[in-house]
Amino acid sequence: MKVISTEKSQILATSLARALKVPVVDVKYSRFPDGEQYLVAGELDDETIIVGSVVDNDAFVQLLLMIDACDSSDNQLVLPYMGYARQDKRFRQGEPVSARAIARALSRGVLEIITVNIHEKEVLKYFGVPARNISLARDIGLYIKTLNLDNPLILAPDEGALTFAEHVASAGGWDFDHLEKTRLSGVEVKMTPKQLCAASRSVVIVDDIISTGGTIATAAGILYEQGAKDVFAACVHGVLTGGAYAHLKAAGIREIICSDTIERGCSKITAADQIAHTIKKG
Repeated sequence: MKVISTEKSQILATSLARALKVPVVDVKYSRFPDGEQYLVAGELDDETIIVGSVVDNDAFVQLLLMIDACDSSDNQLVLPYMGYARQDKRFRQGEPVSARAIARALSRGVLEIITVNIHEKEVLKYFGVPARNISLARDIGLYIKTLNLDNPLILAPDEGALTFAEHVASAGGWDFDHLEKTRLSGVEVKMTPKQLCAASRSVVIVDDIISTGGTIATAAGILYEQGAKDVFAACVHGVLTGGAYAHLKAAGIREIICSDTIERGCSKITAADQIAHTIKKG
């Protein structure tokens, strides 16, 4: 068994190889004059773990090329972050089901697929091979433990993320809640924890994905107004588009925490151990 990765997932792949105690395949990447991507892999194995997050269109094409280069029916695909997964159904006639299109394309040439906190578990049915999803909620909780916060409140940005917040909170037996939005006028929105009070407490807002960070930044400001001691933000997938990191820091977020499913400077948590455990148990 060997591990191979696309350019955007090198750190996670190396950590995974270390956890599995297997070699990493050396890959050389380049482009043709017209911009088309090219890659050549070093010595492969009959059983290869292919690691690649679909963070943009180039990463998707590179992953397709890598699957084809490995060319074995015994390969497993680790898909830490799956771009295009948010549209899992058709809302208007003529729309593509983007998650289905990506899932179908990535299913050819692999034996199994492992995803990490996929945005909607319903997407798993679109893969043409068996697919398993793992969660890093508890790993986020274990990292929060290292911060030595006094009785933190784990807060989901909405009711849909409440179960995720509950799983994060289970690592330390902490309180958890979700934000409830109340529109006061056409321009003013009030956000408060639905049941619990944030005053004088450290609050950790948790979600599977942080994209623009707009909701979290707004929530942080309101939580500080309500007397929160400090506010943290934690997620699995740090998309952090459009200057989100700076926006969150400007809003007073004390620390931004994400995993290495998308490799960032704030990737404090690795998905490697959970993925290795899933692979080992078969």
